[in-house]
Amino acid sequence: MRTQWSMVFVLIVCGLLADVHAQLHSSVHASGFTAPLAFIQDPADRAVQFVVQQNGHIRVVRSGVVLPGDFLDVSSVISAGGERGLLGLAFAPDAASGRLFVNFTNPSGDTVVARFRRPAGAVVADPATRFDLRWGGAGAPAVIGQPYANHNGGNLAFGPDGYLYIGMGDGGSGNDPENRAQNPIELLGKMLRVDVNVPDTHPTGYQIPADNPFAPGRGPVPARPEIWAIGLRNPFRWSFDDTSHGGTGALVIGDVGQSNFEEIDYEPRGRGGRNYGWRNREGAHDNVTSLPPAYLPLTDPIFDYGRSEGQSITGGFVYRGRALGPSFLGRYFFADFEAGRVWSLALTVNAATGEATASNRIEHTAELGNVGNVSSFGVDADGELYVVSYSLGRILKILGPSIGPRAPTGLRIVR
Repeated sequence: MRTQWSMVFVLIVCGLLADVHAQLHSSVHASGFTAPLAFIQDPADRAVQFVVQQNGHIRVVRSGVVLPGDFLDVSSVISAGGERGLLGLAFAPDAASGRLFVNFTNPSGDTVVARFRRPAGAVVADPATRFDLRWGGAGAPAVIGQPYANHNGGNLAFGPDGYLYIGMGDGGSGNDPENRAQNPIELLGKMLRVDVNVPDTHPTGYQIPADNPFAPGRGPVPARPEIWAIGLRNPFRWSFDDTSHGGTGALVIGDVGQSNFEEIDYEPRGRGGRNYGWRNREGAHDNVTSLPPAYLPLTDPIFDYGRSEGQSITGGFVYRGRALGPSFLGRYFFADFEAGRVWSLALTVNAATGEATASNRIEHTAELGNVGNVSSFGVDADGELYVVSYSLGRILKILGPSIGPRAPTGLRIVR
């Protein structure tokens, strides 16, 4: 009898494992884009998404059809090419405000975060409403200076707290030669967090949230109050675990490495002030240690991988949709731009601390087909997952198995 019960248990477990490893596939949602970098859901219309192109054009996709006109065209006021260009788009949580924010490099190569508005229900923004955030006061520059052409970050998104987060690279070159990521007086090499829910007449376009970790009177060292976390190299793509679909609100960052390791950083909701270690650390490994970090402790990534597997991580999303099946719920999908590979990781979240550990990495590249160079991921109104193929100019939707896993047959209980 014990043998029969053991056999039943083994068959059930095998069925569950088959579900975890069930093959995914993809379909082309929309195509014909030039160097696409982001796929953003319209908060006002579930049938509409926006595709951010590096060349300064934001295209509109409605029900899989690319509309002829641009949502926004900033091509005449940017520098594009290499790691520069129009890099990010975020819509304010208050959809009725019509506000949106874009991140681009201007003709001098410096970072601009600009606010625009669109009329209610429109799929076109009003370029006349542009306002560039001023970093540090009414008379401060409306740019964040970039000393080199690379490592501009570029992603921006609203967190579950309603504040705008902006990922900034370390300023470029290699191995952060001026040690900017560990300099708390610099905005480069940081995650920024600002409150942009201010009147249009506000002189800087944002204010400092009172609970920012480096707001006046707070923090382990004096620092710019806009800073949420430090020690990042190039957080090109990152996301929040979507609370509207049952996620934890955690911030998950894909930070592009230097020469040896790509990393994924995990931050429980509201856990600001962390030092992710660059340039002292690359991934979970010592790097340039000639100068001490700004402060301790350093927070290691939950996962890193070496150059035999890829060379430029593209951060993705924690999956919170339904189409892929329950075994993929809560898994983190990410890619490598240079290698053209896509993986997912299981995340185990400690209920007491909110911290996560990563395990059970699965590669999905072959089953998804040719994804090209993956520059980003996106999610739609239902939390379903899309891949942005930079080199193919396509948006691919990730789909679940065509046929669900077969249940074990021929089981019987022996009394």
